[in-house]
Amino acid sequence: MNLKHHAGACALGLTSFALSAPVASAFCGFYVAKADTDLFNDASKVVLVRDDERTVITIASDYRGDVNEFAMVVPVVDIPLREQINVANPALVDHLDEYTAPRLVEYYDENPCEQIRYRQMAMSAEPEPVVLEEVMEMAPEDLGVTIEAEYEVGEYDILILSAEESDGLITWLNQNEYRIPDGAEEVVGAYLKRGMKFFVAKVNLERHDGSSMLRPIQVAYEDEDFMLPIRLGTVNAEGKQELFVFAITRQGRVETTNYKTVRLPSNMDVPIFVKDEFGDFYKAMFEHQTEKENGKAVFMEYAWDMSWCDPCAANPLSRSELRELGVMWLDEGPQGDIQPMPRRPGPQPVDAFVTRLHVRYDGQTFPEDLNFQVTGDRENYQGRYVLRHPWRGDYGQCEEAGIYAENLVSRWDQEAESLARLTGWEMDEIRQKMADGGFSASAVGISEPKPKRSWWQRLWGN
Repeated sequence: MNLKHHAGACALGLTSFALSAPVASAFCGFYVAKADTDLFNDASKVVLVRDDERTVITIASDYRGDVNEFAMVVPVVDIPLREQINVANPALVDHLDEYTAPRLVEYYDENPCEQIRYRQMAMSAEPEPVVLEEVMEMAPEDLGVTIEAEYEVGEYDILILSAEESDGLITWLNQNEYRIPDGAEEVVGAYLKRGMKFFVAKVNLERHDGSSMLRPIQVAYEDEDFMLPIRLGTVNAEGKQELFVFAITRQGRVETTNYKTVRLPSNMDVPIFVKDEFGDFYKAMFEHQTEKENGKAVFMEYAWDMSWCDPCAANPLSRSELRELGVMWLDEGPQGDIQPMPRRPGPQPVDAFVTRLHVRYDGQTFPEDLNFQVTGDRENYQGRYVLRHPWRGDYGQCEEAGIYAENLVSRWDQEAESLARLTGWEMDEIRQKMADGGFSASAVGISEPKPKRSWWQRLWGN
């Protein structure tokens, strides 16, 4: 069965479902905000699970209004059997949206004078060789860690851990993306000596009742062409529409073949005030980047192995959730036979790679349906933006503190320039907002830097 020519319904102009509160994750920076599909009006969400010629498409609707007036049109070649059509829990698509959403994280600078002491202690200690690959591959039992129990309680996923030593526990937590602050070994060790266990919880943002929403429609089919029909969605559309495609494969990243696929700029340091304006920031950035591509590019916002995330805007999808979305190969053998994997304590591994694509389109900029290909590229990528909170103390306390203050002013200048390049916002307005928040040279007792001279001015001393 193919989704190209037969009359059906695909009103690819849908919005999003209700949101849950964000979850804080303390690794590689503290996750503080996300930019999910709810930021955009008339946004459609489509999940494409692809393996060879097998495909499961899930079309999510956040239609608002009288359900009797709802319509969906999907072009197809063959008439699907009843067994090929299903309705899904809308929370599955919401969860995938949350998990892949571009995210904002924050770090906190340490006291530069204290860093001197840490370096001296490190230099006096006998160095021990560390082989990173071996550490990352170590199983819980090799680290002296035991998963005593795992639960789903309300909106929480919970693990109860015990360990023989603090180093082993911290290593396991780090390699499973439960990163804890440096220097916690002593405290963790003290608790372990008292025979205590560790309760580890993450909030599952998508465990909610979606009964008030229209459930997504799913169709399973086989076809050598890997494509998504979008042209019908432009026929009666008023203006441009937003489309989010979540493609899941076991080979790697998905990209378009008949349009340019572009990675959104990522891993940028941005000013602190963006924390209160992250939604506006992300919409402005996406619009600015779209304009730079003349409105004719498909943007990649996320590409990651489903087994983990760093930092997590939501928990990775479980094996059962992936099955419900159509991931058909999780329990299959080489010939496609069902071979259930034996259960073992702890989270079960998954072989699934997810790509999040975002396109703003109309009939002029995207006159053709989207054609895709599955690549073997499994390099991880995410839309990630960083807030760095400065250390606020006596900048005359030590020589390093004074140097830190000077570098801080340069960092703020770079953050302002990055934000202007990302969004097209006016530099003067950015600098004023930063100054209002205390992020300027005067805030750290330093004279405002002189304007930079061009290289030819420096050359002849003009």
